[in-house]
Amino acid sequence: MAQTSHGVGGLTYDAKKRPWPAEFNVLLALVILVGLFELIGRIFLGDSFLFNTRPNVDAIFNEQRLQIIILQVSIVGIIAIGVTQVIICGGIDLSSGSVVGATAMIAMSFAQVATVNGNPNPKAMFLAYGWTDLPVIVPLFVAVACGLIAGLVNGLLIAYTRIPPFIATLGMMVTARGIAKWWSKGEPISFPTEGFAAIGKGLMPVIIFISLAILFQLILTYTKYGKHCYAIGSNEDAARMSGIKIANHKVLVYVIAGILASLAAVVLCSKNLTAQSGMGVMYELDAIAMAVIGGVSLSGGRGSIIGTVIGSLIFGVIISGFTFLRLDAYYQEMVKGVIIVGAVVLDQWRQRRRAIGA
Repeated sequence: MAQTSHGVGGLTYDAKKRPWPAEFNVLLALVILVGLFELIGRIFLGDSFLFNTRPNVDAIFNEQRLQIIILQVSIVGIIAIGVTQVIICGGIDLSSGSVVGATAMIAMSFAQVATVNGNPNPKAMFLAYGWTDLPVIVPLFVAVACGLIAGLVNGLLIAYTRIPPFIATLGMMVTARGIAKWWSKGEPISFPTEGFAAIGKGLMPVIIFISLAILFQLILTYTKYGKHCYAIGSNEDAARMSGIKIANHKVLVYVIAGILASLAAVVLCSKNLTAQSGMGVMYELDAIAMAVIGGVSLSGGRGSIIGTVIGSLIFGVIISGFTFLRLDAYYQEMVKGVIIVGAVVLDQWRQRRRAIGA
């Protein structure tokens, strides 16, 4: 790495040139991707990906497309915030998508109305018990409890039985999906109260996503919790010798990830006004991909919520861009797979360079 010599009071010293933040590289990739879709659209479609081309609309940018992009990624982005912390801490979480499905089914059953068009709600699971038209705080509490339990089981298994995170969370993934299917015997659960439906209305998912991203970026940057996450992910043995309670911290990280997955479930079923057992399928892989694309190292110890947010936007741009170019959905899956592998290869290359430089 380049060095420069400076003199201060007759003394000289060398200062290493500081590299760009990893988030800057991810942001640059996002800009290039948007520019690529814009260029292809102009050349082959005679249309703009980013800018408004309708003569009867005064707006410069295509605001509808921008809103769709961020709405598409906001729910999985909430999961990715929790997954980012797990990966920084040196773990992995494969259960978040199934936790979304199970939580959506259970929480929605406590958010149903008693009557629909003047008739008893045919989908109300607890109508006979009078557990309908409940305050919105009830299904929210139930959802958080579901995520907390799932995260607690994951954390306890990983921290105290030394089961590899891959196996522990894989077991939770299968179990939670089974609970989602068993809860209503596979039947969808619909007709929520107005208060519950308002959670996912309009741009509320985006507001929730951005608020949580800001909160946890500040937590990871300025609190002891964040410093311990990076310390454990970088070198667990050194973190243990420095007095960090590794097991307790891992449990806390997985509990937070579980709660964030449950909040994503609430937003998802509220937005769709229904809950189905198949909700959240593959969400865990998309969340991991968002984090990795955003610069989070799968080896642990590096990454940020800001990078994950930008990584989620890259996902949204890819989905919207392929729709804009009128390409079939399976091409999106192919490209996402290539991007995920490419991001991991790039991370490994950066680690080798860092090791050689050290």
